[in-house]
Amino acid sequence: MRRPAILFFFGGGWTRGNVEQFVPQSKHLVERGMMAIVVDYRVSDRHGTSPFEAIADAKSAIRWVRSRAKELGVDPDRIAASGGSSGGHIALSAAVFGNFDEPQEDRGISSKPNALILFNPAVDTSMAKTFSTRTPGREKDGSPLHHIGHNLPPTIILHGKADTTVPYAHVERYCLEARNLANQCELIGYEGAPHGFFNPQVEGGKWYTETLMEADRFLTALGYLPKPTAARIEVPR
Repeated sequence: MRRPAILFFFGGGWTRGNVEQFVPQSKHLVERGMMAIVVDYRVSDRHGTSPFEAIADAKSAIRWVRSRAKELGVDPDRIAASGGSSGGHIALSAAVFGNFDEPQEDRGISSKPNALILFNPAVDTSMAKTFSTRTPGREKDGSPLHHIGHNLPPTIILHGKADTTVPYAHVERYCLEARNLANQCELIGYEGAPHGFFNPQVEGGKWYTETLMEADRFLTALGYLPKPTAARIEVPR
């Protein structure tokens, strides 16, 4: 039986970031029966690229997994994408945008994820300085909020209400507009939580545990995971 898969994209303002960021969440989901993949992608500090190349890389990664689903033992119709901050942005962008593909890509294979788990994602890049400084005049071109359509994958957004990097109001507006177009968008806000709150080193892993439990619940409801026999999640040390 083929397993569902999830791809994780690290955050770092399209500038930097560590591919190890979502390894703890990945290990949990592997134990629960999924295939989890942590994805590297082009960022400006290492590659001199813009956020549009990062979006292209996210789409390529999803397409790569789907095109090799049989050999990987993956269900091509149960491929989720996840990420934090700018990583959440490119995971969401893979679902929203029909463009930004690499020229050599086989566009006959969908690069659209089947589900989204987003941690404080940048949804309005017209308001993101790190995006606009690298794409002057094109701030809205890569902004999911400005390109919401129908038939987006089921989405959960886990966001800190004290986030000053990506204000909570941005994701509230995104989810409202997505729902107005008959999309499934669940938003869970965390009082007092800052940007990056979901990482295990923040507040002793309190929010890491809470957000991972919500992600697990979301994937279970979609049928990607079996019902858990225990709710305990260990904070990595």
